[in-house]
Amino acid sequence: MMIQCPVTPIQAGPRPDTGGASLTAVYCGRCFTDRELDRIREMARLLPSRRAISRAFCTEFGWRKPDGGLKDMSCSVALLRMHRDGLIPLPPPQHVVTSAARTSFGEALSTPPEPRLEGSRGDIARLTLDRIQGPTDSRHWNDLVARYHYLGYSPLPGAQLRYFIHGDGALLGVLGFGAAAWKIAPRDDFIGWSPEQRQARLHLVVNNARFLLLPWVSIRFLASSVLALAARQLPDDWAARYAYRPLLLETFVESERFAGTSYRAANWIYVGRTQGRGKLDRHKLRAKPIKDIYLLPLDRRFRSLLTEPLPHPSSPQLTE
Repeated sequence: MMIQCPVTPIQAGPRPDTGGASLTAVYCGRCFTDRELDRIREMARLLPSRRAISRAFCTEFGWRKPDGGLKDMSCSVALLRMHRDGLIPLPPPQHVVTSAARTSFGEALSTPPEPRLEGSRGDIARLTLDRIQGPTDSRHWNDLVARYHYLGYSPLPGAQLRYFIHGDGALLGVLGFGAAAWKIAPRDDFIGWSPEQRQARLHLVVNNARFLLLPWVSIRFLASSVLALAARQLPDDWAARYAYRPLLLETFVESERFAGTSYRAANWIYVGRTQGRGKLDRHKLRAKPIKDIYLLPLDRRFRSLLTEPLPHPSSPQLTE
């Protein structure tokens, strides 16, 4: 399941956790005050590009990732959505990609059907998860997902890692991990954190957004073995890439399509179901398939670490 950055307009007004500043809206998990919106408008008059505005805002207001880098990708998404909502002006984009200019999947790196691979997990001497390296690997991963995953391809949001699944050197499938859902009641109840704790520590939860075994692969117990291997390997890989270790994995399984057997076999915990509504479904009409929610703790202390008291805020800015 793809989870995009949330957009939650709220009423303006003073809040104690923002130092008394008027809170205007929440975009991509960050609360933006009236003063910050005014500053963005000023930057839009003075700076030549959307990227320059994003980087300037993150630098001035300290919107940074846990590894200290600027959170300018999330900021760019937030600015674009503010622009579309009429809150701020933005300069025209510097690069416009037309539909004719987009490279379609399946041309340069199409994946022809392979001989059917059958058997059991015990037949595989070496099962590996190999991180994609460079644009060629990335395009191949995208191509496989576009062709064979029922959700198709769309870019993963936020911090992410993608893998090829190999068994004794043969390509068996792909995995993708990205940013967690912003607000999911069964997960949040399971953790027991407050909205403020969730906002501060959501980056410690990682979403298994794509899991694909190629259609010609029919190997018993392979899926649960891949999930177990990912749970062991991903924390170190994530720390090497982003300088912090995640504490919890989440995933969403379309209940009318899959039973979630592989996740249960890999010790993932079923915690409830989504409500079947998109984030913009204000009239509470069912707009999306209902999905089962599974979680996997990566550290036995995950609950205490995610819910420990927050440090006293020293500034009015709130970040994810």
